[in-house]
Amino acid sequence: MTLKEIAVEAGVSVSTVSRVINKSSKSPASQQVQDRIWEIVRRTGYTPNSNARQLKMGNPAAPAGASRSIACLFARVHEAETDTFFASLARSIEKEAFKHGYIVKYTFTAFDIHDPNIFRLISDNHVDGVAVLGRCDKHLLKFLKQYFRYVAYTGLNNLDAKYDQIVCDGYQAAITAMEHLLKLGHTRIAYVGETSSEDRYRGYCTALAEAGLSFCRELVSDESLSPEGGYHGTDRILKKGITVSAFFCPNDATAIGAMRAVKEHGLSIPEDISLISIDDIDTAQYLTPMLTTIHIPVEEMGQMTAKILIDRIEGGHTLPVKVNLPYYIAGRESCGECSVFRKSGT
Repeated sequence: MTLKEIAVEAGVSVSTVSRVINKSSKSPASQQVQDRIWEIVRRTGYTPNSNARQLKMGNPAAPAGASRSIACLFARVHEAETDTFFASLARSIEKEAFKHGYIVKYTFTAFDIHDPNIFRLISDNHVDGVAVLGRCDKHLLKFLKQYFRYVAYTGLNNLDAKYDQIVCDGYQAAITAMEHLLKLGHTRIAYVGETSSEDRYRGYCTALAEAGLSFCRELVSDESLSPEGGYHGTDRILKKGITVSAFFCPNDATAIGAMRAVKEHGLSIPEDISLISIDDIDTAQYLTPMLTTIHIPVEEMGQMTAKILIDRIEGGHTLPVKVNLPYYIAGRESCGECSVFRKSGT
């Protein structure tokens, strides 16, 4: 496969393909075009002239027997393409890996390993390493150890394993989000999202305790991190008729569903209910009202994950490396000062 053949299949010019795979900032293609080009690269296994690329970038050659390919494993989602955060993270990993002469040969989820055909593909894999996106359980960690020699993990939860980790601390991000609401006078803050082994839920509980507030089970709804989960969890809490002035959601996708539920109950954001979350996906700034959220450096997380995984593959380091990337509050319109408490659903 050549650049020209990729261009023909993608329906774009050769120069567009070149700009996309070389991550040029000049005349960037739309996200749809970029995704189409990377899908073709992944499917066909296209790689640039490795020797020329390495000489140009000053990188050492890959170790003997290396395939110059990696895999991406989505640990928490059933369909990677439907989750904006993890899809963006994977794109960043793929682009950075390509700069170093590697391709993402396989992309699969933790739920795929139960499919005999996918399991066979994984067990017979010929990739040099795997990037794991999202929190892993012990079963998945055991699986990774058995089938992959080199592993790099990235996500918002710290991993209890001796793997390279590129993390943006979800626990501290949750505390920061809660402190933002507390400073605005909110004391009845609901949580909608996953609770089991979830650092962002621990951050929610810690922030309440440090503020001297009692934990209220009725203000917590254990839901999947999705728009559906956010909608149903928020609707369930509001129907209880208990006092609540703000909601904290662990990610933007959940917050989007929560916003719909709040509005369907005839409440206004932020006049009646304030709402904050974590991720800062592109959609967050186009919602009405614009969503206040914790910005996670997704692009940098992906770049660093690819760099560290490839460095380990090529013998650059042997001890486990942990990188903790910073975050910040993207203050927008969905949070306001706490007014007189209202009964939810009234």
